[in-house]
Amino acid sequence: MSSTIAIDCLRGRSAHRSVLLGCAPADLLYKVSFPDVFDEDSGHGYQRPFNERHSQDFRRYIKKAHSSTIPLTLNLRPSAEGKWRILELTNGRVRLEIDANAGKIMAQVDCQHRLGHLGDLPIQLPFMCFIGLSEQDEMEIFSIINGKAKGLSTSLLDYHAAQLAENLAEDRPELFIALQLNSIEDSPFFRRLNLGGKTTSGLKRIVSLRMMQQAVKKFLKATAILSTDSVDHAATVVLDFWTAVSVVLADQWANPRRHMIAKGIGVYSLMTIAADIYIECRDADRNCDRRAFITALADFAGSIDWSTSGPLKGFGGQGGVTAAVDHLREARKQARYKVVNG
Repeated sequence: MSSTIAIDCLRGRSAHRSVLLGCAPADLLYKVSFPDVFDEDSGHGYQRPFNERHSQDFRRYIKKAHSSTIPLTLNLRPSAEGKWRILELTNGRVRLEIDANAGKIMAQVDCQHRLGHLGDLPIQLPFMCFIGLSEQDEMEIFSIINGKAKGLSTSLLDYHAAQLAENLAEDRPELFIALQLNSIEDSPFFRRLNLGGKTTSGLKRIVSLRMMQQAVKKFLKATAILSTDSVDHAATVVLDFWTAVSVVLADQWANPRRHMIAKGIGVYSLMTIAADIYIECRDADRNCDRRAFITALADFAGSIDWSTSGPLKGFGGQGGVTAAVDHLREARKQARYKVVNG
């Protein structure tokens, strides 16, 4: 290399992976590294969106006397292999040489908020750098390190699990179905589930991936649908139900921020009603499709005040979901009574 950045390190191992251990100026590490933030629109990346306040807090802290930090976690991406090399020295020492014009070749596996506002500070920081991890390996390590981190979106962790699963439909059918709702163009939730990343899409995210997959899990348990039908069929049933909701409650669906149908209480309780309708159709040997759901919902759903200032507003937690389900079931029962008795 004619013009290089040189960083002296030790070669070691982190469990079963080869790593470089060393110290370098923060501004240098900032210059050669990047965060791989998950972009919901493209599906690339795996990290949470950048938190300005978190990063600024760290900058203020690290400038104080007696401050310190655990090592930054980085990875030399294989795609940039021609722009860096490792020279063996002696006694386990090595020298990492990076082409001065290489740009950002290290992924910030776990340090984006610590480095985010240190581009002008030469303060020395410790680092551990993996050598040639794949992006999939990076994602797995990031998830393990940050799985219990405060502020990390549970939906983002669910999305990681989906990307890392060998057979998602079999291992996590509720997550598979929730992601189907987000990816099928005919779905009322098409690209409207919050996956925990960043997006520039014009559609507003109205329900989190975690919330939807938990609601779907309740539906699968209540109906035991997977004991007789495939995950794909179950996904079609769930899609038909939410399509029916968007048709019957079209005004509420057009303004989800002001109505409970796309909030936790609404999503969980409606999925329970979906299970009720499915079981009734199955027991009567009737097909449970979009038309069946529309017919069932049209009888009672429009009579309910779904507004955020209505009776559902005060329901919270698991007990609130149970109360909301009772409220919906009672409304459905009253609607049937009126039909029977005129």
